[in-house]
Amino acid sequence: MALAPPPGRLTRPRPPLPVLPLLPVLPVLPVLPVVAVVALLALPVAPGADGGAGPADALSALVVVACALRLLRARRRPLTPAAAVILGLPVAGLVPAALHAVQADAGITGLGRYLQVFVLVPAAVVLLLRDRADFRLLAWSFVALALWQGAVGVHQYVTGTGASYQGRDVRAVGTFGVADVMGMATVVSLGLVCAVGLALGRTAPRERAVALACALLLPVPLALSFSRGAWIATAVTLTAQLLLAGVRRAVRVAAAVLAAGVVLVGGLGVGTTMLRERIDSITRVADAPDQSVTDRYTMWAAALDMWRDRPLTGVGLKAFPEYRDAHASLALSSGSDTEGAGAAFRRQPLLSPHNMYLLVLGEQGLTGLLCLAGGWLALLVCALRGLCLTRAAGGRGLDCALVACGLLVWQLVDFAYADIGGPSTVLTAVSFGLAAWWALPAADRPAPADPRTALPTRTAVRGEAATR
Repeated sequence: MALAPPPGRLTRPRPPLPVLPLLPVLPVLPVLPVVAVVALLALPVAPGADGGAGPADALSALVVVACALRLLRARRRPLTPAAAVILGLPVAGLVPAALHAVQADAGITGLGRYLQVFVLVPAAVVLLLRDRADFRLLAWSFVALALWQGAVGVHQYVTGTGASYQGRDVRAVGTFGVADVMGMATVVSLGLVCAVGLALGRTAPRERAVALACALLLPVPLALSFSRGAWIATAVTLTAQLLLAGVRRAVRVAAAVLAAGVVLVGGLGVGTTMLRERIDSITRVADAPDQSVTDRYTMWAAALDMWRDRPLTGVGLKAFPEYRDAHASLALSSGSDTEGAGAAFRRQPLLSPHNMYLLVLGEQGLTGLLCLAGGWLALLVCALRGLCLTRAAGGRGLDCALVACGLLVWQLVDFAYADIGGPSTVLTAVSFGLAAWWALPAADRPAPADPRTALPTRTAVRGEAATR
């Protein structure tokens, strides 16, 4: 006869040990794949790589597929009609340009890249983010990536292991190498914009203090990137963020920055000769341009000439290199020299005009430019409207509004000096997704009510905060 178990042995419930460690992670699970895409950009790029797609691009494709499967399983309409039109507007210009590309495989590749950066990944970010906590988590991932890449860049400048600049390996490029020489500048700039937006918000004082400390550190690696376009875009964006946060605050910060600049540069002599010459060259791009500026002006003129030949549809996706020599003047050099950061000397061909607007105009024509830039302007208008409504409703979510508007302004200004390409391009896609989440509410996340037509009660303010 079997012995009976001790009293209470079978009735004592076992603690759910495997479940408890997952409970703090469950609320942020949908946004974690997007954070992982940003984190993968911290991996080093192999020296001598061609600067194409990397692990972050592959993961972003998986995120898009997973998001699509999730929507099919839920069987719900994820976006409002207006949001779907704005996010899908670039397709109207991309498809005709891909159909009449010079090479069919190049047209398909270009179509996939444009859809990834400006349609699919931003839409996936909009659908995966649920509230302001997810937004802030993704914004902080931008700041963390910028700090890492900036630290690598500063180390490269101090030790002379960066990319070649004026015969010395001192240009900070982070882990991207010379294949994506603008990658670190883009990452640090976007991280700085996020840090300033988080510092100007109305969140916890400790969070604002940490964001302010990060914002004070990131200008150093940005300066050492020697990227004039990133400097200009960042200066314009930070000025816009300060003005949107409040005119009085903007005046105080501007006075403090001016005083610090006078002390550091004038009094202590901070800044190398190369850095000062690079800053001075911004004002001499028209009078005495260097060869890089001359090449850029020549390629701009070539892109405009391509558009004049085919004003509506352009010459086709990825066709700028094919038509460049036929439309460029003799002032154009054969390429740019790249060296350093672990890579040997290489003559890099000039495959784009380094101006996103002119690249789209030349390859996609006026139709493509209106669709693509029109969608960006619509996002900016909607984001600014959301910022105004947030300030009128008490300022809850002001940090998210400043980050979203700042990311959009930075991209729109930087596109006047750069275009897409390289491993860091996926961060551009995620930044558009962050901005679109704020500007375009999903179908189950309605926009805040206009305080001019609704009573500004505490209940209404709390409801608006929950949706934003």
